[in-house]
Amino acid sequence: MSPEEILVLTSRDVASLLTMDEWIAVVERAFRLHGEGKATPPAVLGVHGAGGGFHVKAGGLDLDRKYFAAKVNANFPENTVRFGLPTIQGVVILCDGENGTPLAVMDSREVTSLRTAAATAVAAKLLARPDSRTLAVCGCGVQGRVQAQAIASVRRLESILAYDNNQERARQLSRTLADDLHIPVTHVSDLVPAVLQSDICVTCTTSRQPLLGPGDVRPGTFIAAIGADNPEKHEIHPALMKKSKIVVDILEQCAKMGDLHHAMQAGIVGREDVHGELGEIVAGKKPGRESNDEIIVFDSTGMALQDVAAAAAVFERARRQGAGVRFDFAA
Repeated sequence: MSPEEILVLTSRDVASLLTMDEWIAVVERAFRLHGEGKATPPAVLGVHGAGGGFHVKAGGLDLDRKYFAAKVNANFPENTVRFGLPTIQGVVILCDGENGTPLAVMDSREVTSLRTAAATAVAAKLLARPDSRTLAVCGCGVQGRVQAQAIASVRRLESILAYDNNQERARQLSRTLADDLHIPVTHVSDLVPAVLQSDICVTCTTSRQPLLGPGDVRPGTFIAAIGADNPEKHEIHPALMKKSKIVVDILEQCAKMGDLHHAMQAGIVGREDVHGELGEIVAGKKPGRESNDEIIVFDSTGMALQDVAAAAAVFERARRQGAGVRFDFAA
């Protein structure tokens, strides 16, 4: 590539270039660098619109070279029904962190989906019980599928229970995961009984009301709460947050938009009640799971450094393999 050329990568390019294990390793490295204080503090900007909104997440990492990335995502939950479009649409732009040169522009949907699932896998590796065998998936869209696949990469799952308020979507996901993972996957019509049977639960919905309360989870459960990526979304009841060990991806962000935000607004959880950020646990600065009876909630709002690390890894692999389209804006 000449210095003037930008690599343009489609969602298919992004999905095909890295394995799930590689996504997990890339994201774990980003959390470790953040936990060690070796990353540019990430930033986020949210803009609300009718029926949805936009957010911009940006940050920098010093990997094999210095990178900066900014992701612009639109999130409109009714898109599928109203327009036949994906809920999430957007782009990631990757730049040289040393001199600012744009290096790549890529579709953000696969980056967002896969790096989010990879973060859950990193958290599950450190916070779920090693003997966890049953997973409950709440929300059976694209994110539900990749979340299950990522968790199965770090825990030896023997069964999955799939719940969605759209039963046909739950049935479809059950068939897909059974084929992919070669384990029993059952679609269920009631969420709470499924969670009470499970060792791990992932919630990846657009809910604006709590889905799980303090009596809905048995001791020792690991919960990955993925859906609350803006201040209106809400999946975990404040009383369950109070009852649990809370681990966040990034404290400042979760205090403004995650399930932690709602628990703080309710006045029953404060910043001092948060056990730590995932990066601190990855870096060994704070312990992960400390007993088999702990209920642990991972409040995942999506950290910009995940996008930087993911975009850099995709770019480097694409350049080596000759993937994507090269475009010169100066031409």
